Amino acid sequence: MKAKVVEVFRSVQGEGKYIGAAQVFVRFAGCNLNCSWCDASHARDMNAPGLLEYTPEDLWVKVEKLWMGCHSVSITGGEPLVQVDFLKEFLPILKIYKIKVFLETNGTLSDALHAIIDDVDIVSMDVKLPTSTGGVAMWDEHVKFLRTAWGKDVYIKAVISNSTQMEDMVRAVEMISKGDPTMSLFLQPNHFEIDKGVMDKCLEFQNYCLNYLSDVRVVPQLHKFMKLQ
Repeated sequence: MKAKVVEVFRSVQGEGKYIGAAQVFVRFAGCNLNCSWCDASHARDMNAPGLLEYTPEDLWVKVEKLWMGCHSVSITGGEPLVQVDFLKEFLPILKIYKIKVFLETNGTLSDALHAIIDDVDIVSMDVKLPTSTGGVAMWDEHVKFLRTAWGKDVYIKAVISNSTQMEDMVRAVEMISKGDPTMSLFLQPNHFEIDKGVMDKCLEFQNYCLNYLSDVRVVPQLHKFMKLQ
């Protein structure tokens, strides 16, 4: 079996709970969503020209060369769970070498997560707020996904745009508080609107969320400011 991969590289995590940590990033091609603000739109197309193809063993050889001293391997995309059959073969190789698996996901493919959850250590889950993404609401999918992820090191990110409405934050807070109100929620300002007033909206939402959740942080994408991948 081979996976379609956009790139494999070493850098620092630029978002969320492990910001600044050294990681090897494996960016898988393909995504089941089409968010309006996506900063990895080049990874959506499974048939895009120039994609790399790896067997699980070949991908491990690539990762091993970059791995020394890293905190974890980031399985990202696109949406990596689109290629879950490959992950079922690749992730056990990482576990043999006691390497932490850090899954970056849109939190909508719970059946795929269930198939690999035993080999995942950290789940960085995006909540797709419909007034941010311009897409359909995914609340039921997110709830089912979180139920599958409970017990792992899970945190949630939500991209905040000028279009984001409070009604979406209310739904997100309700979903998180019913599961684990101590779970970290990261409000991530849309990088393309960071100088257009979106920070004020992030702070407004943070104040609301802190009435119900114990850890809510406003954190922009560090790697954008550092001009890293």
